[in-house]
Amino acid sequence: MKSLPSRTWGTGPKRALLLHGFTGSRFSFDHLESLVGDVVTADCVDLPGHHEATSDVRDFDEVIDLLAARIERPQTVIGYSQGARLALGLAVRHPHLVERLVLESGAPGIHRRHDRVMRRRSDEALASLIETEGVDSFIAFWEQLPLFSGIRGLPDDVQEQLRRRRVSHSPAGLAAALRLMGQGAQPDFWPALPTLRVPTLLITGTQDAKYTRLARRMAAELPLAWRFAFRGAGHAPHLETPVAWAQEVRSFLGSPWTHEPVAEVSR
Repeated sequence: MKSLPSRTWGTGPKRALLLHGFTGSRFSFDHLESLVGDVVTADCVDLPGHHEATSDVRDFDEVIDLLAARIERPQTVIGYSQGARLALGLAVRHPHLVERLVLESGAPGIHRRHDRVMRRRSDEALASLIETEGVDSFIAFWEQLPLFSGIRGLPDDVQEQLRRRRVSHSPAGLAAALRLMGQGAQPDFWPALPTLRVPTLLITGTQDAKYTRLARRMAAELPLAWRFAFRGAGHAPHLETPVAWAQEVRSFLGSPWTHEPVAEVSR
């Protein structure tokens, strides 16, 4: 059985699997330990192709099954961006393993076949760029995307720490991660949303219009969905507004299970 490098933090009663975004690692959520470590015991992994994890998996579904093999009993799964897409896939393929679901800036997939083909081509172009230009050059390009404007507003020392983590990846690993887990490789989970009976918190930033619209659409399809948009934040609220992020996640995890989702709010 393949395994993923991991680290554990927190002493809380709730077990939680934490899945980072593209160019992240098992250390991506370390800054949250002081904010939620008394509520959760976090299992943080390197996803395939990232940091110390190999990329010897066949496809998106095998990554999901590899994550499922880590879970012995139902627990919370928290994912950001690429990690949110995998977390959703885990809940769809293995719903008996997921007690609660927190999806930050995630997407259920691309519905139209033509659009998925075009996205695979785009992901392949980025993967080739990483292989030919190297990680440093790619990360310099990646950090300037409009999607990450909120992160560029963080203190310089925080940005530098993030950059050091990002450039520590190997070109082959990041390229493989795009080909394996990019949006072009992801199955279309939209049809499965109405059947998912897992309490789900959808987190976005109000400045990230695309993913906030997606979260609104997802909330309309999911039977048990809570949606929260952090005012003034972008694609990565767990980095941009960690205290408010922790407050919302703590509230969600501490709420009793209910068939009636709460009203959506913004902060």
